[in-house]
Amino acid sequence: MQFIRFSDLCAQGLVKGQRVFIRADLNVPQDDAGHITEDTRIRASIPCIQMALDAGAAVMVTSHLGRPSEGEFKPADSLAPVAARMGELMHREIPVVANWVDGVTVAPGQLVLLENCRVNKGEKKNNEELSKKMAALCDIFVHDAFGTAHRAEASTYGIARFAKIACAGPLLAAEMDAITKALKAPKRPLVAIVAGSKVSTKLTILKSLAANVDQLIVGGGIANTFMLACGLNIGKSLAERELLDEARAVMEAMTARGAAVPIPTDVVTAKSFSATANATVKAATAVEDDDLILDIGPETAALLASQLKAAGTIVWNGPVGVFEFPAFEGGTKTIAHAIAQSSAFSIAGGGDTLAAIAKYGIEKPVGYISTGGGAFLEVLEGKTLPAFEILATRANG
Repeated sequence: MQFIRFSDLCAQGLVKGQRVFIRADLNVPQDDAGHITEDTRIRASIPCIQMALDAGAAVMVTSHLGRPSEGEFKPADSLAPVAARMGELMHREIPVVANWVDGVTVAPGQLVLLENCRVNKGEKKNNEELSKKMAALCDIFVHDAFGTAHRAEASTYGIARFAKIACAGPLLAAEMDAITKALKAPKRPLVAIVAGSKVSTKLTILKSLAANVDQLIVGGGIANTFMLACGLNIGKSLAERELLDEARAVMEAMTARGAAVPIPTDVVTAKSFSATANATVKAATAVEDDDLILDIGPETAALLASQLKAAGTIVWNGPVGVFEFPAFEGGTKTIAHAIAQSSAFSIAGGGDTLAAIAKYGIEKPVGYISTGGGAFLEVLEGKTLPAFEILATRANG
């Protein structure tokens, strides 16, 4: 995928003295008093900002925060807490500028934080007039917010249309590189793990991957639906009986390509959904009518682990069992460690997946951890994200 990299512009000396507008993702969680409870996104955004400052630019940064109403700014919507925390991390005062659309005063070497962009009327609808006003504020627009890459909004898409130069910041560029490596030009075998409670929320993803991957591992409630589609009893486990035909179609599509959807041969069951429920390992053919399947069994986990260790590329979205309960974490833990031990390039995304990666301490061995939940899922669905599309268009003239 062709796009202009902000790092290249800096290295070429093209940023000095320029007005740089960075769209970051500073949408951090806050408590009821407005205190930031987790600052990962702020920390992740600083390298791009520092890169611009080091290159001698006049730097403007904006982001959304929460769910404000357009045209109705409230104190709770303010990026002031973000500016305070970022200032602590960067050891500098960072002014917050409100009502900035019609003009911003910022000199080379200075950094200002532009108030919550979603308060601006027309932001979410990608209003052209608003987009042109934003573009007029800068010489270089830098998109560095992958979590918003699946939305065509004024501060993510419209400004990129009209800015003199539109490029990808280091965070977005890393996502684009990882996604291209995993899905556009993967080393084979390509193994995808798609897990979750419902087939319906991941059906498009499953269909898209079925046309491309060599092994499609399903887990959680999705696996239950596939087991049911194969004629296995799943007891009172979570499943979507109305989607059995769709599950069969995915399996048939894989089989037609000489690929497969491995169906569990053993499972871990309980009589109730509880962290203290008694866990019983049994063959997939021995599930009773009052059983709940809460994890894959050790035999299945070992088989999948061997496939993952032999993979060339791994895409991971979702734990394969109720890993939050110790008695039902075996499958997810085995798969996590197999991914860590594999020589394959791996890319992982999704909130529960990130929680599992953190729980098992495999952040370093995973090739790339995607931070954009919705954007990552849309990529797996085979969609071209608006941010990727407009940056590629601008890079090609």
